[in-house]
Amino acid sequence: MTIERKHVGPRMSLVAIHGNTVFLAGITADKRGGTSVAEQTTEILERIDALLADAGTSKEQVYKATIWLRDIAAFDEMNAVWDKWVVAGHTPVRATVEARLAAPDVLVEIQVDAAKA
Repeated sequence: MTIERKHVGPRMSLVAIHGNTVFLAGITADKRGGTSVAEQTTEILERIDALLADAGTSKEQVYKATIWLRDIAAFDEMNAVWDKWVVAGHTPVRATVEARLAAPDVLVEIQVDAAKA
């Protein structure tokens, strides 16, 4: 089987497709300075929707998510956005952890894996 890569950069690809599985890189918000966890989460989930669509799938097919928060105290704020995004009956397995992220203004990073629709 081959691996199809999309949105390929010099360091990493944002999407890799192997068979019927779509793997996304960890996605962060582009607009970060002065934004809240809720605002960053909203932008990230919009980007994830677009990347999944480009890969031929959707959030209903997401089966695994990993979420990193700069401060776990923002768990409820992030979940308020997440809970509106996920589809009832199609919620993925998920882990959420506190982590030191790549830059001080990165408050949230989300990575998902999905089945190809």
